[in-house]
Amino acid sequence: MSENREEILADFQACTGIEDVAEAIYHLDDANWDLLRAVSRVMPPDTQSFRAPNPDPDVMIVEDDSEIPNAATADAATDVAGLGNSIGHSSTVTKKPADNDTSYPSTSAGKSGTRQLKFNVQYCDRVIKVEMPESATVNDLKLRLQREVKVTPCRQLLSSWARLVQYENTPFSKLMLPDDNTLHLTLKAGDGGITAEEENSVTEKLNGMYTLNVKYEARTYNLKYQGTKSILEVKGDVYTLTNVHVRNQIWSGWPPNIDDNTMLALSGINYPEHDLTVRRNTQSNNAREKKSMPVVQIDSDDDEFEDASESFNVDDEYFVENEGGAAGKRTEPLIPENVEDEIVGSITFSEQFTARYGPVHPAFYQGTLDDAIKEACSRPAKDRKILAIYLHHDASVLTNVFCTQLLGFESVMQMFENNFILWGWDITFESNRRRLQLSVTTSLGTTAAMSLRNIPVDRLPVIILITKIRSTIEIFSVVYGNVGVNELLSSLIECTEVFSEHQRVEIKEEEERTEREMVKLEQDLAYRESLEADRAKEEARRIQAEEADETRKRIENERALEEAKKEAFRKEVEASLPPEPPLGQGDSITKIKFRLPKGEHLERRFQTNTPLKVLLDFLIVKGYPTEEYKVISSWPRRDLTSLDKNNTLKELNLCPQETVILEER
Repeated sequence: MSENREEILADFQACTGIEDVAEAIYHLDDANWDLLRAVSRVMPPDTQSFRAPNPDPDVMIVEDDSEIPNAATADAATDVAGLGNSIGHSSTVTKKPADNDTSYPSTSAGKSGTRQLKFNVQYCDRVIKVEMPESATVNDLKLRLQREVKVTPCRQLLSSWARLVQYENTPFSKLMLPDDNTLHLTLKAGDGGITAEEENSVTEKLNGMYTLNVKYEARTYNLKYQGTKSILEVKGDVYTLTNVHVRNQIWSGWPPNIDDNTMLALSGINYPEHDLTVRRNTQSNNAREKKSMPVVQIDSDDDEFEDASESFNVDDEYFVENEGGAAGKRTEPLIPENVEDEIVGSITFSEQFTARYGPVHPAFYQGTLDDAIKEACSRPAKDRKILAIYLHHDASVLTNVFCTQLLGFESVMQMFENNFILWGWDITFESNRRRLQLSVTTSLGTTAAMSLRNIPVDRLPVIILITKIRSTIEIFSVVYGNVGVNELLSSLIECTEVFSEHQRVEIKEEEERTEREMVKLEQDLAYRESLEADRAKEEARRIQAEEADETRKRIENERALEEAKKEAFRKEVEASLPPEPPLGQGDSITKIKFRLPKGEHLERRFQTNTPLKVLLDFLIVKGYPTEEYKVISSWPRRDLTSLDKNNTLKELNLCPQETVILEER
């Protein structure tokens, strides 16, 4: 028998299929932790025989006795570091087949020549379906599972025959397995390190955010945690939300072989979202299910008070005594049971408090707890106040005196009016207490919620003083209901003095910060004005440059258009210009020499009967239009461009040769 009781417990659950850990431990205790005796007690010999017609998918058939591991080998092959919290294991039976036994699982090949085996591997709340040829091994199966669960084969622990080391590399065909097999996958405890393949995934999960959908009774809580949070912290928060102590929580959905100190990123749950279910262990609470009124033990230890709030519930038959000492009429609760709206609850609390104890009491803030925190703590330092949360419980004997004498004291009321925001809530009913726990957890955090829920009923009512100092909202002190007026005033004055001292410092810092911000604002304003002026100048320069560019482009376009017109006209004139007459035609030819403005010369022959227009057209073709140049004859000096263009050169006495001068107009 192995010395490790956890391994014995795991093997016992695997053999018997008992999922309840308490029941399994009960059977092992009766058998003095002898595994064989305990299994025999639960599974008589006649139920352990191998039934061939309907074989268990986890049954292993070996060919000879040498392959059957002894107890020492089985213990050595079983490496279970922790206990699963909700996962069961199917039984494992090892039997040598008889010589005439023909009821083995079929080993006939399929159409492809190799039989395919199906494996249904249960891991956490998942069933992973894997199909592999009979030539594969357990090691191959683990490699396939690694793709699904992201866990290396060395940490995988399969149930039944698949957990034996000697069959790690044995082909399935030699194990004579059935076509369908069901196995359970658990994880071995690691040595604290991770492999190279897991490093990137684990780093992402450690830095990522998990969403845990925790179902309790008819409600589901969507909780968000960093991957570095431990499972114990999650259970503690669920304790705050459901009032089910950690030791009484029964969970479904956590992977096996983990403990409460395991971080979420290393637990093997689904990322980024995972479903869990929690319920109360009713066996441990049977003694508290009696209908009689609770008896408060003042001198009990802390363990007895851990679940005290579960018993102090006032039912519909709660009565108080009137002034005459006789049983009076039924007292209405300050907040009805199962109030849905927190604002309605706070308004009802204030009205019922006044109706029950009279109008002489501090004013209660009407709104949600979150609104009260913002009103008291989220304002500038000079307007900030202390938040006082008053918790009421009708089952406490201190309630009447506290509400009528202490809260009605003049100095107490003035203190609350000047320095506090007072918010009240009745936790007589369990439903209203849970709503308060949820509000406190959301607004102030889990630590504050745990502090409130551990207050015993016999010390209620209480006033929790909450201050904001240096941007931190925290519980300053808790004033219990068994104090006198002087003690209550001393607690309020002490809190006010400490708060005022820090408030003065923060007011001064805020004023200095405001002055610095004003100077910076003025500098920023001046800088922005200067920047705007520079931008305006730059914009003006840009607009001016754009206008100049547009003007230049327009002129260039006009000039180009004019040049195009001139060129078109020149080509038209050139096309109509008669050719130059050849030499040797006697008196019918005249030679005209043109002196250009830059000192250059041109010569051309013309017919004497050629009109003056042809001469001028020749100059147009050469780039000297009459609109820009004058054509002056040398003797007598005449402007030919002003004469009749139909006159011939002979009529103008430009024969047999003549020199004309071009001048710009």
